[in-house]
This record gives sequence, C-alpha cells and structure tokens, in this order.
Amino acid sequence: MKQKGEDLYEKHAENVYRYLFSLIGEADTAEELTQETFYQALKSMNTYRGDSTPQVWLCAIAKRLWFKELERRKRTICVDGSSFSHIAASDDPARAYEERNDRFALYQAMQQLDSDTREVIHLRLAGDFSFRDIGDILGHSEVWARVRFYRGKEALVKMIGGGKNE
Repeated sequence: MKQKGEDLYEKHAENVYRYLFSLIGEADTAEELTQETFYQALKSMNTYRGDSTPQVWLCAIAKRLWFKELERRKRTICVDGSSFSHIAASDDPARAYEERNDRFALYQAMQQLDSDTREVIHLRLAGDFSFRDIGDILGHSEVWARVRFYRGKEALVKMIGGGKNE
C-alpha cells in the first residue's frame, strides 16, 4: 500500500498542485491542500472504484478540500499588516496602478462568466493544463474544454476591451 501511495504521489502531485494553484493563486495554500489531497486519497484508496482516471479523482478531492477551506475562511477573516511587508514597491507607480486596474477589470469580468467557463480559463491560464486534462478534470471532453475557453475568451474581450475598438 505504501508503494502504491508513493507512486500515486510521484505521478500526480505536480498536476494536483497546479490545479489547486490555478484555483487559489496562493502557493502556500496550494501546497498544503496538495498534501491534504494525497492524505485523503490514501485514507480512501479502498473506495476508489476506478470510474475516472486517478488524476481526475485526485482533482475532485482537491476541489472539495478547497471549498472546505473557503468555508473556513469565511468564518475566520483576520488581516495582519505584517503579512504585506514582503510586497515590494514598484519602480513605476503609474504603470503598477494601471496593471492593477487591468487585473481588477479582468477579475471582475471573469466573475460574470458562468462557473464552468471561469474554471476552464483558470485551469488553462494559471494551471497550464492541456484541454484534454481540463476536460478530464471537469468530466467533459477535450472539445468541450476548447469551446468553453474560446467562448469565455471572446466574452472577456467584449466585456473588457470591446468598447475601445469601436
């Protein structure tokens, strides 16, 4: 059993981490939840039926753990000013401000997309997953993932930059 768990970790840890990082955007939390994912997987290895690939099964566990973490965070929000001390000041404040506003506009626009499309875009851009992997993780086909990504990208262009070219 130990060898099987080690093999599972060796084969899938990086992809599970990338998946979590694409959802969370925080390296430390993604790492912690990756470890918890494999702990939960090993605990429930005897219940794995093989209906999906191990990667899809592990990503489903990871996603469930992330949702639990979100619920926990809603109950305990505490901001400590010292946690921001590692953020360096920009050499060009005007450009940093513009980039921040662009990111803010993108994130706002992404919230207007349906959750499936938003997740496909996160997995593709932040997680660097292939469309085949995205389809597997979300329980759909590669074509479905490609179409979702393309339509989502087009919707974002219209929401953010559509008025600039008119």
